[in-house]
Amino acid sequence: MNINFNKNNNGLVPVIIQDNETKNVLMLGYMNEEAYRKSIETKKVTFFSRTKQRLWTKGEESGNYLNLVSIQNDCDEDTLLIKVQPVGPTCHTGSDTCWNEKNTMSFGYLSQLEATIQNRKENQEDEKSYVASLFRKGINKIAQKVGEEAVETVIEAKDDNDELFLNESADLLFHYLILLQAKGYKLNDIVNVLKERKK
Repeated sequence: MNINFNKNNNGLVPVIIQDNETKNVLMLGYMNEEAYRKSIETKKVTFFSRTKQRLWTKGEESGNYLNLVSIQNDCDEDTLLIKVQPVGPTCHTGSDTCWNEKNTMSFGYLSQLEATIQNRKENQEDEKSYVASLFRKGINKIAQKVGEEAVETVIEAKDDNDELFLNESADLLFHYLILLQAKGYKLNDIVNVLKERKK
């Protein structure tokens, strides 16, 4: 990997630290060539501290190491993206990230949909909400709807109408997310089960 440590007079390159699993950005630091080599050798991310003017391995005092997964160079060869498995919070303040954000898994639109479902669950008195009405009817009705949508998805899978198949698949996933929350769970709980099976 060609890294241009000499592009700036100080011999440092910026380093973006990203959680390998959640893909959240955890912090920004700087490396010189020595810090880069030490990170590769120890598999723990080491920076060059501009305030202390020395190498600094993240977690050397707190134990909150950044275990190295991969290093990528950008197109100009002067910025690194380092993917890590963090041990504990990343920020010295105790926050998960240096932007005071939670380092939680996000599933994009599905996470937004889960938030909407949770809101409907917490506000079941909303007479206009289909989701709220399902929560009012209880777990048996919700489970029944998942069963119905599953059967309809299977039926459409055997036919050649892709649009109908995709629509039934969307209905199935939507009602399954409702069922998960009716049972007190979310999509991330299922992901954790699948990850345990991989071990």
